[in-house]
Amino acid sequence: QVQLVESGGGLVQTGGSLRLSCAASGRTLRNYAVGWFRQAPGKEREFVAGISLSVDDTKFADSVKGRFTLLRDVAKTTVYLQMNSLKPEDTAVYYCACAARLGILGYDYDYWGQGTQVTVSS
Repeated sequence: QVQLVESGGGLVQTGGSLRLSCAASGRTLRNYAVGWFRQAPGKEREFVAGISLSVDDTKFADSVKGRFTLLRDVAKTTVYLQMNSLKPEDTAVYYCACAARLGILGYDYDYWGQGTQVTVSS
């Protein structure tokens, strides 16, 4: 069982930045992949970015490439989603999840955090 806790959401103006954190409770994530997904009101959940912590491979959705990056701490207990140049269309609840392997579909992931709201004002 992996418990994930997200933090770092909030309200930011267009063009601003936020850093979301996804922390594993009491364990390392070094053998897992961590993905970030988001869901806006009335829309389906979509993949944003993900990292395989065993091989440091990353994937990004086209809509965030060049604006979002993924970071991790040395102990591989926390993964960060650094979001720059934010746009109103980035407004959503952001979730982190982990799985044995890096994927871009929700059902690839076994454990999910509770979500954190990101709101980008125009």
